[in-house]
Amino acid sequence: MKNKDQAMAAACDAEVVIAGGGPVGMGLAIELGQRGVRTIVVERYPQPQPIPKGQNLTQRTMEHFHFWGAEAQLRAARTIPKEYGIGGLTAHGTLLGPHSYDWLQRDLVKPYYFTGNERLPQYATEAVLRERVAQLPSVQTVYGWEAKAVVQDADGVTITIAERGGSGERVLRSAYVVGADGARSLVREQAGITQTRTDHDRMMVLLVFRSHGLHQLLERYPGKSYYNVLQPELKGYWKFFGRVDLGSTWFFHAPVPPGTTRDNFDFTAYLQDAVGAPFDVEFEHIGFWDLRFMLADRYRRGRVFVAGDAAHSHPPYGGYGVNSGLEDARNLGWKLAATLQGWGGERLLDSYDAERRPVFASTISDFIARSIDTDREFLDAHDPARDKAAFEAAWNARAQGAVGEVHAFEPHYEGSPVVWDSAGRSSSAKGSHRFDARPGHHLAPALLPSGRNVYEEFGTGYTLLAFGASAQEVQAFSDAAAAQSLPLTVVQAQGPGEQERYNARLVLVRPDQFVAWVGSGAEVEGDQAREVLQVAAGVPVEVATA
Repeated sequence: MKNKDQAMAAACDAEVVIAGGGPVGMGLAIELGQRGVRTIVVERYPQPQPIPKGQNLTQRTMEHFHFWGAEAQLRAARTIPKEYGIGGLTAHGTLLGPHSYDWLQRDLVKPYYFTGNERLPQYATEAVLRERVAQLPSVQTVYGWEAKAVVQDADGVTITIAERGGSGERVLRSAYVVGADGARSLVREQAGITQTRTDHDRMMVLLVFRSHGLHQLLERYPGKSYYNVLQPELKGYWKFFGRVDLGSTWFFHAPVPPGTTRDNFDFTAYLQDAVGAPFDVEFEHIGFWDLRFMLADRYRRGRVFVAGDAAHSHPPYGGYGVNSGLEDARNLGWKLAATLQGWGGERLLDSYDAERRPVFASTISDFIARSIDTDREFLDAHDPARDKAAFEAAWNARAQGAVGEVHAFEPHYEGSPVVWDSAGRSSSAKGSHRFDARPGHHLAPALLPSGRNVYEEFGTGYTLLAFGASAQEVQAFSDAAAAQSLPLTVVQAQGPGEQERYNARLVLVRPDQFVAWVGSGAEVEGDQAREVLQVAAGVPVEVATA
């Protein structure tokens, strides 16, 4: 079947067509393109749209940019000086009021990742991704076009694309199609992938404005780039300010009454009420959106996949959206490449849904929706005008909880069918950051005795970390990988170093830096090495016969 698929893919316009060239679509194109997969990206907008959303890029997301060869370019595109910081703040009542604390201090988990986090507008991120895609000969971009129809059969997918604002129409044929075309995904709908929606019955406004006065007012909070205001009348929903640059441009989103338009609401007063003082405002954009959660009921249907907002969407609370979407791209990209190149099995493709969908369901329930409910309960129970001492005690407790949230958000794939020893476990966004190597979890960086970081030694396929393992064990894995045509890089280290905190002699690391298997016990022989690699690649396990 693999040979048939490979032959069929070779006769197509592309092996993978991606509908949607925002950050997720472009990230996926890079992941595929760097692996030599012939890819076409269809994107409706010739240029990135100048709306400053999706600004907070986590340490994990920056690991993607590192491996995509675009980390330095992304950091150079930053619109706020590096020394200013990327921290956040939560305030009660108004930003200039007496009660506030640091929020989403992602620097607290920096030791568990190879790269530091970053902050810049999504359009700047998209520009960097587009530039990187243009450098990849196996990726073709079609700007100014969008998907119109998607039909799949046993041998591939036919996707009809139309010129946006014109009369042109083309038909493309590919082995797989990925819908990265947003919350109103045509690809998702055409594939018959249903979704579960939770409407929080809130109309939201997105404002982009210029103000030098607001920068001066908030200089009391050095190093902060985004500000979150809790007010009792909003019932747990936020008024949220974010810097686009340092000193002049801002964005703001918050609930507004149903029926609000650009012309029937005083947005300047609304902003000033959240800050607690008057300041100059010059609007550049006023838009609206509905606050709701959406989760696709499956991320795969046959040869069609969905990723990013096409698979999941939620209120922009905590910067989870763009980071989750880019993780989708990283997770799916190497699996598609493995299948097209003949060493990955169907279980590997199925694991995309098994890993990523439960993680986002947990992101919704354990973090975003929970934070709204928790804020509502806090505001109902505590009021500084009613009982200042009780309020301040509860407020200080919230500040400590904000630290815990950063540590607890640790997406993992313990329930994955391609992770060893996953029976009875479940993938989730809720976990704990640790240095020891655990199957299904992201591998923390470590300095090797050579002085290089283990992240600098990873191959493009699987990597076997062999720390004190025998030559026979290493050979067993090398032989098994060769027999399966599975790309395997072996990294060996002897002597004291940070690799000791993995608490394992052998660690099998996936191409996305998640751990597939850990060997800490008895000597590993050839049959077990073969079985470990077969599980990791999603192919049927061959049982040895006498």
